[in-house]
Amino acid sequence: MDDILTALDEVLAARKQASAEDSYVASLNAAGLNKILEKVGEETTEVILAAKDSVETGNTEALTHEVADLWFHLMVMLRHLDLDHTAVLQVLDERMGLSGLAEKAGRKGHNAGPDAT
Repeated sequence: MDDILTALDEVLAARKQASAEDSYVASLNAAGLNKILEKVGEETTEVILAAKDSVETGNTEALTHEVADLWFHLMVMLRHLDLDHTAVLQVLDERMGLSGLAEKAGRKGHNAGPDAT
């Protein structure tokens, strides 16, 4: 599945340089980080609502689509900041096998995240 993230990152890097009139990604980059973060926040809210709905209905299709939208916009944000998904995967890889509580205690000044193990 990393191939999908790599391919998407390559598309995002190319579209970052495209015309804002021709590309949604280029238009987000042209609008700046605050606009990208606004989209991340909007998509996060949609994921939360879809998760709650999936519990009530048993249907997870909307949830997976909303998570895909959130991941997409997070990758746009990373690319805007000249990062890519590999930096995030590296952090997750480093956390594998660690207790979430031990990992959190060892961060010193970083925000706590979910337990990856």
